[in-house]
Amino acid sequence: MIKRAFDFFFSLLSILFFSWIILVCLILASFDTNSFGLFFQNRVGQFGKTFKILKIKTMDDATQQISSFGKFLRQSKLDELPQLWNILIGNMSFVGPRPDIPGYYDKLEGENRKILELKPGLTSEASIKYANEEELLNQQDDPLFYNDTVIFPDKVKMNLEYYYKQSILVDLQIIVKTIFR
Repeated sequence: MIKRAFDFFFSLLSILFFSWIILVCLILASFDTNSFGLFFQNRVGQFGKTFKILKIKTMDDATQQISSFGKFLRQSKLDELPQLWNILIGNMSFVGPRPDIPGYYDKLEGENRKILELKPGLTSEASIKYANEEELLNQQDDPLFYNDTVIFPDKVKMNLEYYYKQSILVDLQIIVKTIFR
């Protein structure tokens, strides 16, 4: 209950504060990608239910390549700001496992399925550790294999640790780490 109140209050405050940045990024992304600058994608949420995540679009629809402005958005994480709306409406939390596409978290077995009891988050210990995940994967001969055998299992381990130690204090520590990383 405290976590939801925290998420609601601070997501509303953040939307009000960052709305101009979101709007500017949305307009620039629309020109840069030659399409509407908002991106929607199905992600696995709490209890395995899917929801539509919001992001600023970073890929050009015609070329299927990351646009020049999109590279900046991804590096700065500004493409994630629309997820404040997902937090406000209760699909996400500020802290929790990053929401993944179907085929990963929804396929977990045994104790690891406890992760699905958590709301997905904007940040987590795993997202801090793997902030440069895209670069790391680009350095691999087989990025999918590396993700599936190294990165994803490590994220599961870290998110399960969070499941057992979660508290508002732990959340605040993760938020501070995220801001000052």
